[in-house]
Amino acid sequence: MKRYLLTFSLFIASSSSLFYSQTITPRKPQKEKASSLTMKAGAFIDVNAAGYNPSNYDPLQLVKDVLISSGTNSCVTPNVSNVQVTPALPATSPNRSWGYFHKGTTNFPFTDGIVLMTGYVNKAGNNYISTTLGDALQTGSDPDLVAATNPSVNINDAVILEFDFVPTSSQVKFNYLFASEEYTGTFPCSFSDAFALLLKPTSGGPYVNMAIVPAPGTGPVSVTNIHPQNSFSGFDMGCGAPNAAFFGGYNTANIETNFNGRTTPFTATATVTPGQSYHFKMVLGDASDTSYDSAVFLEGGSFNIGVELQDPSGAVLPEEINVCDNVPQVITASVSDPNMAYQWFFNGNPIPGATTPTVTATQPGNYEIQVTFPGNPCPGKANIKINGGFTPAAVDASLLLCTTPDVTWFDLTNAMPSISTTPGAIFHFYVNQADAIAQNNNYIQDILHYNGNDGQILYVVVSNGAFCSKMVKLTLLKETTPTANVVASKIKICPGDTVDFTATGGTTYQWANFSGTGNTQTATVYNTTTFSVYAIGPKGCKSLQPAKITVEVVPELTSPLRDVEMCQGDRVTLDAGAGPNYTYLWSTGAITRTIDVDQWGIYTVTIKNGFCERTFTAKVMAAASPFVSNLDYSNNTLTITAQVPMINNIPQTVEYSVDGGISWQDSNVFPGLLNNTKYDIQVRTVGTHCVGALEFFTLNIANIITPNQDGVNDTLDLTALGGFNNFTGSIYDRYGSEIFRFTKQSPIWDGTLVGKRLPTATYWYKFNFQYPKSKANMSQSGWIMLKNRE
Repeated sequence: MKRYLLTFSLFIASSSSLFYSQTITPRKPQKEKASSLTMKAGAFIDVNAAGYNPSNYDPLQLVKDVLISSGTNSCVTPNVSNVQVTPALPATSPNRSWGYFHKGTTNFPFTDGIVLMTGYVNKAGNNYISTTLGDALQTGSDPDLVAATNPSVNINDAVILEFDFVPTSSQVKFNYLFASEEYTGTFPCSFSDAFALLLKPTSGGPYVNMAIVPAPGTGPVSVTNIHPQNSFSGFDMGCGAPNAAFFGGYNTANIETNFNGRTTPFTATATVTPGQSYHFKMVLGDASDTSYDSAVFLEGGSFNIGVELQDPSGAVLPEEINVCDNVPQVITASVSDPNMAYQWFFNGNPIPGATTPTVTATQPGNYEIQVTFPGNPCPGKANIKINGGFTPAAVDASLLLCTTPDVTWFDLTNAMPSISTTPGAIFHFYVNQADAIAQNNNYIQDILHYNGNDGQILYVVVSNGAFCSKMVKLTLLKETTPTANVVASKIKICPGDTVDFTATGGTTYQWANFSGTGNTQTATVYNTTTFSVYAIGPKGCKSLQPAKITVEVVPELTSPLRDVEMCQGDRVTLDAGAGPNYTYLWSTGAITRTIDVDQWGIYTVTIKNGFCERTFTAKVMAAASPFVSNLDYSNNTLTITAQVPMINNIPQTVEYSVDGGISWQDSNVFPGLLNNTKYDIQVRTVGTHCVGALEFFTLNIANIITPNQDGVNDTLDLTALGGFNNFTGSIYDRYGSEIFRFTKQSPIWDGTLVGKRLPTATYWYKFNFQYPKSKANMSQSGWIMLKNRE
């Protein structure tokens, strides 16, 4: 049968009877021209191709072992039944309209599955066909297809796959896509082969079409309901672009199939009652004629009629998941019904109390749920394997590169200890964060020589070598390695001198001899010492070598200068001492080694030798003069006893004088002196002006008076003492009564009392006087015999 295009296509959509009453013209076939790519081996998908075991499966095996994900389960057979295809050709027939496909080496969206076609299914792929497929199946229309899609033209070549099944989940779903030769010229504006995925309970009820565009109010999946603005040849078809987001594309360079275009993959989903039997019917047919075929591809393993396991968001979990650090995983069965019984298993053993649709997995292992339906001998089962692992500890870090002329790259292994201390951790360094998140192979290969930039951030994935990982940031820092320099205020000093050090070349400094990080330091040095310092850059780079400087301590400046003593009028020599390269500066202004001084005081001298200087001090103090400690006068001979102090801790010799220093002698004995005569006694340290002076009166009092006027011992005459200061004196009887008082006016006692002679007896005398010069007080007392003749 030939298909014709309405002369007035405007009326196609309004009336099917009008369509058949109009004059029509045949549609001109439009196919992609053959090219080197279309003729290349592997350019097409494989359909019922040798080498694939499922290519020989009968319909039951295809449904059970290819389409249904739980097809290997022993309970599938009773859950899937009455599998039928129309036309009912055997698996050995080359003209059958059903079969197995595999993507081969193409980019087809599904790896494999079941394909159903309104022609000979082996023409869907395998190799390039230059004409339209156009096979007549002679099956006519299908009322369920017509009811579900309400086509505007009659249906031919209906092909059907149907079966009964009992779901163990509250939802049934599978993945599919629709492909058609109708994606030719302007045909998508008017023609669409009919296609439906129908589901209903076997106990009765209307079919529900699962092949619906997943957008509100958009209708069934079809060529007229899903196409782009422009045709296969590139011109505007003039009927808009309905649901163009779901158009999978025209066949071009990588041909894949012998259909001109296809939809994107869809997921057909329906809500069902677990344990209740349902009938599934996939049916499609040609619109109007048999020239342009269509096909539906069901993804292998996507038809799920069993229990699925979901995460808290409702997403279906795969058969295995990787969990790190024993993070609890909430797993929920996709089916929930108060009439069902649930039991969770861990590594094959029932988990006590785990009898709800949800379990929290706290450790790695195999988890299984069995859902039992009343009267159903086969429980619904779902399994998941949790692979466990531990994430290495990892923190953000920075890596400093201190460049030198020979080293300009980062050795990223140096950052590993600061990122993670977990033994056995695996590090991958990424330039781009997106690559790190994807954990692809675009990580830095040569981590020993990475030419990074200052401030650059690398993304580091630290893993346990498996699936547990953590992404952290590594900040690269780069600066030129500084060079340290140091200078000292002095390089030769005397012991105990203070030296200032100044370092340059860095921002901070690491001193070997000091605490602190400043560029200046001060030290008091007693021994020759080498000082060293490293320069630290602003980012922390340390100079490769320290700067060093040696401060040499030269011999100490010494001086014999010491404190000295002298008496007023003397002169002493101060000697600063001699030494190598010594220069002198006295407080007097003198620059000689020695100075002579004749004044008491403090004298200083500053000595320099070109490297250091010292100031020495000497006190010139008053020396102690010798002094008379005892005088012995008898028989007109005076013996002087003197105390002689040391001068400058040196014993001294003295000389003596009794005439006020006119004449001197070494002897302390002076014979031949006159009685009752005043002498000026002096004791002098030889060679100095250190003199001790004393006034002495050679007092000689007779112990008897005989006032008989014979001119011998007639009186006690103290007239000579009248010239002394404070002269006083008295005569006492034996009873202590004063009987006479001496004065300067009355210095003589003649043995009388008020002019009367006193009886012969012993009387006592006492007198005092003061030497005028020394102000020394003198006292004299004794007895005297008075003899009076009656």
